[in-house]
Amino acid sequence: MNKREFSKIRRNLEKSQAEMGQLLGISSKAVQSFEQGWRRIPAHAERQLLYLLSLKQNTYKRQKPCWVLRKCSREIREQCPAWEFKAGHLCWFINGTFCDGTPQKNWRKKMTACRKCLVFQKTVSF
Repeated sequence: MNKREFSKIRRNLEKSQAEMGQLLGISSKAVQSFEQGWRRIPAHAERQLLYLLSLKQNTYKRQKPCWVLRKCSREIREQCPAWEFKAGHLCWFINGTFCDGTPQKNWRKKMTACRKCLVFQKTVSF
């Protein structure tokens, strides 16, 4: 996530930098640093920010689960945490999901793939 995306999502959530800091469990100075590009946005902050945005947008209630949209085989579904926890709209949020047939282990690599995925795009828009 880059500084412009972070700032845009914060504004979409209608939060001040201080309020965003409270939500993310970080200081308002850290939020300011992210938005200025002085510090890299940590994975835990990005994950929570995207999760909060998805909740506010409430789009997941109208969405088919990832395994339906991506046409995952039964074998893949049974190995995937999104299937196990019946969270097909949050597959992008859950580490270890089986996107493209292999588990996604690293958050940054996972998000690179997720941003191209229809499931993420339908659930989180900014």
